Amino acid sequence: MEKSAGVEGGDGRTASRPASSVMLRLPGVRRRLAWLITARVVISILLLGAAVALQVRDPGTLPADPFFLLIALTFALTVVYAVTRAYAERHRWVIALQLALDAATISAFVFFTGGISSYFSLLYVLPIIGGSILLSRRGGLWLALLSVVLYSGLVLAQYLAVAGYLGPAWLGRMPVALPSVRVAEYTVVTNVFAFVAVAVLSGSLAEGLRRADHRLAEASTAIADLKAINQHIIDSLTSGLATTDRSGHLLTFNRAAEFITGVSAAAALSRPAVEVLQLPPEFGALLAHDQGRRTSRVDYTYHTKGVAKDIGLSATDLVTADGREGSLLTFQDVTDLRRLERDARRKQRLAAVGEMAAGIAHEIRNPLASLRGSIQVLRQELTLSDEQAQLMDIVLRESERLNETISSFLSYARPQRRQTTRFEVGKVLRETAILLRNSSEVRDDHTIEVSVVPDEVMYVADEHQLRQIVWNLATNGLRAMPNGGRLLLAVSLEPLTAFADGGDLVLSISDEGVGIPAEDLDGIFQPFHGTFGRGSGLGLAIVHRIVSDHDGEIQVESAAGRGTSVRVRLPLRVEVGAAA
Repeated sequence: MEKSAGVEGGDGRTASRPASSVMLRLPGVRRRLAWLITARVVISILLLGAAVALQVRDPGTLPADPFFLLIALTFALTVVYAVTRAYAERHRWVIALQLALDAATISAFVFFTGGISSYFSLLYVLPIIGGSILLSRRGGLWLALLSVVLYSGLVLAQYLAVAGYLGPAWLGRMPVALPSVRVAEYTVVTNVFAFVAVAVLSGSLAEGLRRADHRLAEASTAIADLKAINQHIIDSLTSGLATTDRSGHLLTFNRAAEFITGVSAAAALSRPAVEVLQLPPEFGALLAHDQGRRTSRVDYTYHTKGVAKDIGLSATDLVTADGREGSLLTFQDVTDLRRLERDARRKQRLAAVGEMAAGIAHEIRNPLASLRGSIQVLRQELTLSDEQAQLMDIVLRESERLNETISSFLSYARPQRRQTTRFEVGKVLRETAILLRNSSEVRDDHTIEVSVVPDEVMYVADEHQLRQIVWNLATNGLRAMPNGGRLLLAVSLEPLTAFADGGDLVLSISDEGVGIPAEDLDGIFQPFHGTFGRGSGLGLAIVHRIVSDHDGEIQVESAAGRGTSVRVRLPLRVEVGAAA
């Protein structure tokens, strides 16, 4: 069973193919074929030069006609081999045929130059070596066997011709005095041993070289795969990753770094990291410092395309076997994290202040109740003038207003225990609209409308708190329309489907009032932010707290002079259909 080797395909993956097929497709085979063709050309030129020199110096030493014909044949075969090289790369038998023809051509040279006495017998080692290199050890041994057969047969034919068993043509074109049989046997055995030894030695060397080539190819494939995996890992990081050289210029820049900075890798590489990452100057000087250091960290603001981002960056030495080669930088966009931290700190402060204020309000409420009760008793028992009675009424009215303010503040600062029930949301809106139409907040030029989905929407929550959300937002809307206008109370489901398992319940309260300037939108839910001169300024703050307790959110769209639309989104825990 043949061994398989991994060959990288065009899509970067590796495919398994037989080792023999892979060998012929390796880039080394093409080079070796080129070397073989070049060696043929060089040897043919040397033979031609030597033949010409001998003919000039000592005419008749070589049989000129067949010798030059064989050299011409060698050149012709070399041209054919060069033309068919691409075909030979894919088919082993073409290479074997070429080498066999080389051995036959060498035999012809040996025959025409004296057979057993020819010095050209040494040329047999060339196709043997070529077979070992191109066709493995077995190919080299096969060429050695063919050379042994050709050479031994040629010598045997010479001696048989001398003995009269063959025609004199086997003696060659030149009369040759053949050595004794014992010398011939020694010469043949020596050459045979040389052919086999060369085949074994060159085959072993070729096998070692081939194994080294395969190991190198496998190692190259493994390195390429490892490099690809490392690149995928680096590009999959959510943190920016960059490396610099000793001078602080960027060498690598991953995808997360491109996303965070808005700078492409092509534009970032070879530029100073201080410039691309907008590092503080003192931190940039630290990067260029040659001394080893522990990991250093800096938090700073990065500006890109008009957006400011909070960046947390860590830098450490990039150390190789030769020592420090630069810096390794990792950084993250921590804008959202910093905002959450600020919100958490603000909520902690507000919670502490709220607890303290609630305690103070509770302590104020008790003596206030005593004062109010005492003044009521005094007003009934004492004989007061009109002015004194009016002052008493003012005290009572203001104490009542102060008591309502304290009650509202306690309701905001101390969340009430929920009384969860299942109720129909459209009914809450319709009843709230009736109460509003009969309240002191409504003028003759006010219009109050209700819009609900066709099916009844059942919601599970504290009905009183939901009514408080609608009432507070609606009364604010009426106060925002001192010159009259339309107030719309609406409920809808998002997504709008009767079979939804998720989404939001959306309560919308829209007015056509004076609107809210853009710079004031962020603060409308702060306590005591009232702008209408009436109320405690806690209505919207209470709405915000209730919505937050229900894991919802409030969206406000408003512009000065164009009215306001408030959308309260609550997690969809509803049942759509007939009320039970």
